Amino acid sequence: MMQHISTTPFGRRAVSACLLASQALAAAPAPMPSIDKWHLFSDLREARARFGVSDRDLAVLNALLSFHPGRLLEDAGALIVFPSNATLSDRAHGMPESTLRRHLAALVTAGLLARHDSPNGKRYVTRAHGTVLRAFGFSLRPLLIRAPEIIAAATEARETALALRLTRERLVLCLRDCAKLLAFAEAEAMVAQGDALAARLGALRGLMRRKLDLAEMERLAEAAETLRAGLSARLEPALQTADSSGCDSHFERHSQDSKPELKESESCAEKIAAPPAASDSLPLELVVKACPDLLPYAGGGIRSWHELLATAQTLRPMMGVAADVWAEARRVMGAERAAVTLAAMLQRISAIQRPGAYLRHLTAKAAAGAFSPGPMIMALLSHAPAGARS
Repeated sequence: MMQHISTTPFGRRAVSACLLASQALAAAPAPMPSIDKWHLFSDLREARARFGVSDRDLAVLNALLSFHPGRLLEDAGALIVFPSNATLSDRAHGMPESTLRRHLAALVTAGLLARHDSPNGKRYVTRAHGTVLRAFGFSLRPLLIRAPEIIAAATEARETALALRLTRERLVLCLRDCAKLLAFAEAEAMVAQGDALAARLGALRGLMRRKLDLAEMERLAEAAETLRAGLSARLEPALQTADSSGCDSHFERHSQDSKPELKESESCAEKIAAPPAASDSLPLELVVKACPDLLPYAGGGIRSWHELLATAQTLRPMMGVAADVWAEARRVMGAERAAVTLAAMLQRISAIQRPGAYLRHLTAKAAAGAFSPGPMIMALLSHAPAGARS
């Protein structure tokens, strides 16, 4: 191995296995003739954890690369840079020389640089007639040698970061579903205050405050999905009640008598009757999830009740609901309940022959205290595709 050693270290630094390895690496054949140094540095920045270097180490490497002329690290070119510590410190934004030496040592230990010490330990170059005869400083050749490894590590780091982001989004959405469903279940007295499900949700939220790796995030997402399944099981009786009301089957079977819209309205409205307070605790997110056909008409999405009301106002004439019918529905039900009712009607619009008459009859039932849009939304949610529900 001794034939790979270009120079022994100056001063008190002894020959070590790390030094021998870095010198051998600097003398190894290059796997590619050249590479853009800044593209390679960008990849190294993304994969720095894989090589055990910090952002401060990379700041020093960035300064060193700036002393190399041109953008390409070429196997046939001069790959030794020789700035003094004072010059390098100035280009590293005034980093103290003691700190600079520590980061340079870290880069050498990581196998990203190789020292090429002069007889007196100074960094300099010998030229004759404009030609560089010999240079002493830091060799950038290990970067060229390890370029394929750096690129592969950066690709892996990007894929891991993407998987982590997607898993985190999945977890956050699942926890949000759990919180909203739990609030709805507690408001409807389906789950008691202080139930074990609430405690589990609080524990999962507490774990979210930690910095998690991909495997831990996956386990947390699976636990959140199990919790959501438990909440869905608690809500199943209410969903079955809404299913048995006949609304959904009614939406698919039309009456053929002389006044189909009245028979349709009476059949559905009577069977989905519920206490008026049922929709008061219905979260907006569940309404949007149960009625995704709203979104194309909402512009930038529906994130507040005000946006839902504006969307309903836009949809009303498109659905054939007269202005006076809509005004009466808003007066009797309240603006938000009327908008939720219209959203549920839109989701099944192909099965409603005369939306105006249907809404008029639902308004009359609401005036008698016998109608609430809550069960309609829960029935739609229970029949949504699995991907939409999750």
